[in-house]
Formats: sequence, C-alpha cells, structure tokens
Amino acid sequence: MRTIDQCNFKDKKALIRVDFNVPLDKEFNITDDKRMRAALPTITKILNDGGAVILMSHLGRPKGGPEDKYSLKHILGDLSRMLDIEVKFADDCIGESAVEKAKNLSPGQVLLLENLRFYKEEEKGDRDFAEKLSKLGDVYVNDAFGTAHRAHASTAIVAEFFPNDKYFGYLMAEELKNAEKVNHGAVKPFTAIMGGAKVSDKILLIESLLDKVDNLIIGGGMAYTFAKAQGGEIGTSLLEEDRMALCLELLDKAKAKGVNLYLPVDTVIADKFDNDAAQKSVDSGAIPADWMGLDIGPKTVALFSDVIKGSKTLLWNGPMGVFEMANFEHGTRAVADAVVAATKENGAFSLIGGGDSAAAIAKFNLEDEVSYVSTGGGALLEYMEGKELPGVKAINE
Repeated sequence: MRTIDQCNFKDKKALIRVDFNVPLDKEFNITDDKRMRAALPTITKILNDGGAVILMSHLGRPKGGPEDKYSLKHILGDLSRMLDIEVKFADDCIGESAVEKAKNLSPGQVLLLENLRFYKEEEKGDRDFAEKLSKLGDVYVNDAFGTAHRAHASTAIVAEFFPNDKYFGYLMAEELKNAEKVNHGAVKPFTAIMGGAKVSDKILLIESLLDKVDNLIIGGGMAYTFAKAQGGEIGTSLLEEDRMALCLELLDKAKAKGVNLYLPVDTVIADKFDNDAAQKSVDSGAIPADWMGLDIGPKTVALFSDVIKGSKTLLWNGPMGVFEMANFEHGTRAVADAVVAATKENGAFSLIGGGDSAAAIAKFNLEDEVSYVSTGGGALLEYMEGKELPGVKAINE
C-alpha cells in the first residue's frame, strides 16, 4: 500500500483530499468533529516533514453553485485550533484566490480551499477541473475514505496528474487495513449485525456476507419486511413490500450456505412514532393493526447478545431500532454493549460500519471500547460488497 510514510514532504506542497463534511448547527457550530480529527495525523506528518498542506473537501449538498451555509469558512476556526496554527482560506478551490494562495504557501503552512461541490464539475469527475486542482500541489494525498466510493474529480481523477506522487493518508490506510481484516482475514466465528431501515440498502452486502459469515443478525426496520414475508402481522411498521420475495430468498440462501440467520423473536411496539408513545413488547409477527415496531424486544436482546458475545470477528452496520429516541434505544444499546463485551472479554475484532452505527456508538460513548469505528458508511459497505472503490483504485494504479 502506497502511504505517506514512503514520502518525505520537505519543501513540497501536499494537495490532500480530506472529508470535512461535518454536521453544523444553525449557528454553524460543528456538532461532531470526528472526521476532522481523523485527518490530523496525516496533516501533522506532512508539516513535521517541512512540507505545506493544501486541504480540499466538500460540505453538504449545494445545488448548482456557492451557498453560504455550505461554505468551509465555517470550520476554519475549529481547524486552526486543532492544528494550533492559523489556517489560511481560499474563497474558491480553482480560481485566482486558490492559485495565488497556494503559490505563496510556505513550509509549515496550511491552506483550506472552498467547497469543491460549488462546482458541478467535481461530482461529474470532470478532467479539466481535476487538472486545475492538480496544479495547486506537488504531491497528491487521498485521506477521504468517506468519499472513496465516488469517482469525483478530487477523489479519483486528480490522481492521474500525479503518476509518481500519489499516496494514501493515514486514515485511508487504516480504514482499508481494518476493512480487509474483516473481508478476507476474519477469525471464526464471524458475526455480521445488520440493522437500519431498508432491506434494499443492504441486499448486496448481505449476499456478499453469506459467503463469509457464520452468523448473520438482522434487526432494525428491515426486520419487519422479513416478518411480513414469513406471514406475520407488522401493523404500521416499516415495510418494503416489493422486497418480501427477496427476504425469503435470502433466508433460503443462508440455510443452503449453512449460515445461522437470526431475526428478532419479539419487538417493542408503540402506538405512534414518538418518544413518549405508549409502548409494549409483543412477539415478532404479532403486531396489532395500529401499532408500529420501533425496537427489538427483551428476548431478542438476550438472543442477539449471546451470539455476539461468542464471536471472534464482528461487523456491525445499522441500529436495531429508533435509537435517536431515548425510550427506543435499548436494543441498539444492548447490541453495542455485547459488541464491547466480545471485544474485551472474548478478544474479538469489532468493526463498526460508519453511518448510524457510528452515531450510536458515539451516543453511548463507546467509541474507544471497540476495535475500529469507520468514518465511511457508504464507502465501507461498497468495499465489503467486493466493489473496487474509485478513490482507492486511483492511488493503486
């Protein structure tokens, strides 16, 4: 793997693709700076070598041009504090301001470019746009795992202009190493825990995992489509009617491959989608007409926890219920606790797959109690599905 450890950045300008797509509140305060903190080791290594750093990222989903609420100027103060230096800012990513400031950058200095997605060419993977970005630096570093599955100008195309000077940053290298550990080096028993709202979001991943895992646990909203497919009553719970036949197929495939597939045996239901709704536990597939399932029930918690605690490799992607509501977080919390127990007491390797799973682990303050929490939900899923990530391929070529 070609990482920044193989380069001395003295007197070089490193153009780094980072993932600073962080959540901001209405006052533009960062509510979760994990992605920024994850990039610090890479930036620090380059500065310590005597190099200069030019950072490029996207933020949010601007539509057709610059929008103040998506400007990266809002994170400038936090980034300066994290690095303990005054980070310079270019109010464009390829215009005169960017070119001039990059040209005048001295060793030990950091420049942050404005949001790449203010140009539609970024997401289109436009070659001319990528070439303009490439002229700002001497070396290209990709440290944005969260966008590695996108063939965008700054994640894949720009690398073409640095045939001998392109590297993975520390975060990218760490993400790939941990994903590979689960994908091709899993110690048995290997258990995958799949949650979240939709079966359709996880089909390819589930099918890929059936060739690798010993146990597959399915919870969250998508479990209700499985319950309905098996003839159960699910009230007003989440349902993907067009995926019911597929759920039955997946159950048959798991059986044929000798995979233990675990579905909830009971569920916590509510009379409305509200933290203060009336709630009770019922058996799966026995939900009254006007009620909805919002969490796994106590019997399921015990069943899932036992399987998890007996595992040596764990991949968790997706919550067990509406963990954002305190009264329906119990199932997700119990799974998190079981993953922690397996890691600490059974020596298991536990990979938390970004997105809502990462948010849940953070909410319960358990980030340091598991083996690795990925910063890239979609990228990790596609990697685990066996797809080649454009941002990874661009460096390896």
